[in-house]
Amino acid sequence: MQKVKIHFLGAAGTVTGSKFLIETSEKNLLIDCGMFQGLKELREKNWGQLPIDVSEIDVVLLTHGHLDHTGYLPRLVKHGFRGKIIGTAPTLAITKIILLDSAKIHEEEAEKANEEGYSKHKPAEPFYSVQEAEVTLGFFQSNARDEWFELSENIKYRFRYNGHIIGATFIELEIFGKTFVYSGDIGREHDLLLYPPEKPEWADYLFMESTYGNKLHPQESVSDKLVELITKTIHNRGNLIIPSFAVERLQTLMFLLWKLYNENRIPNIPIFIDSPMGNNVLSVFQNFPDWHKMSVKEFNTMTNRMTIISSYKDTWKTIDNPQPKVVIAGSGMVTGGRVLTYLKQMIDKENTTVLLVGYQAEGTRGRQLLEGAYELKFFGKYYPVKAEIHHIESLSAHADQQGLLDWTSNIKNIPEETFLIHGEPTAQDALRVKLRDSYGWKVSIPKLYEIREILV
Repeated sequence: MQKVKIHFLGAAGTVTGSKFLIETSEKNLLIDCGMFQGLKELREKNWGQLPIDVSEIDVVLLTHGHLDHTGYLPRLVKHGFRGKIIGTAPTLAITKIILLDSAKIHEEEAEKANEEGYSKHKPAEPFYSVQEAEVTLGFFQSNARDEWFELSENIKYRFRYNGHIIGATFIELEIFGKTFVYSGDIGREHDLLLYPPEKPEWADYLFMESTYGNKLHPQESVSDKLVELITKTIHNRGNLIIPSFAVERLQTLMFLLWKLYNENRIPNIPIFIDSPMGNNVLSVFQNFPDWHKMSVKEFNTMTNRMTIISSYKDTWKTIDNPQPKVVIAGSGMVTGGRVLTYLKQMIDKENTTVLLVGYQAEGTRGRQLLEGAYELKFFGKYYPVKAEIHHIESLSAHADQQGLLDWTSNIKNIPEETFLIHGEPTAQDALRVKLRDSYGWKVSIPKLYEIREILV
């Protein structure tokens, strides 16, 4: 018998901070290496040392490029990790964009906090620098999907297509003859841009996301909602601000707006895309056509219809432009990025509409807006919320409860144990009960920093 130790270092009892260490006698693997986002008590955990010796990790396997799955990588390297960081080619392309962008934001925020004196840290320091992010890129190695790769005599892995965002996969691991499956974030069956997720056929130990474990996505028409809000924006001579994740959500919104214009459902209202990171992600779509549904022609026509903003100077020109317009800007949960500049100037105007798209984690400004906050804090100051706030849930890139059950439907065996990760407690408990009642599976909800020993 061999002992396998699983360390739940993040995304346990919460959605973000994905990090799972698998300790074996042959190799030590870290699945994902994400930052905590949302509540302050979680964000503060990013600054602490991990309760492991990171220099003993041999390899990091990435399910996909989102910050809450990759944003801790530069800290891992800083603290002594010297192994390989492996993912699919588009995942590594997305990770590179996200790490460099977030490093730049960390540096800018630290500089601003020092200038204006609103940080309790003297001096405020970036979580990691652009230079530290660039050093991290030197550890990257890309692997094809669907191929098995050996790590040692008794350990191999493969990446399998999972929808969600471009490059995203779930990971199958063979460890001493047992199959460990890490779901990563599971995409949706009917995604506008991506193919349906593949499904695992066997799992002795299943580690499964549960973000929407207690919900079904509403059957709302996103197109109708966009038409309604754009018509209102033109009538009120206002602005429609859509905070958006730069990866997938932004491209989906662009695709939807482009289709609505082609179908004459919306007029030729100016549409500004203000997300330097999102612009870079567009190049990933261009470079990896096999990973999504859009043709080259569709892609080029769509991007030509929008005004892509790159410089901060053009952000201010857009703000000063008095005509009605749509602005899509990062970040999706209003935690940082260019959208803060727009909202700081426009959140107190009654003819501003803010459309939140997708999941808003606890502790984020997006969640505050969703819950009816009458004021928001930007850069140490409070601003009254006079704008109309709307929400579309059905654009989420995550499978809902039914989608999660469908994803497990091809598993031929009964897993020895299923661990629910990436979810808030109520969502996890609902999915635990559903999996138990539907399949009779043994389902656990691990706590943060819990360690489980498995004999294989």
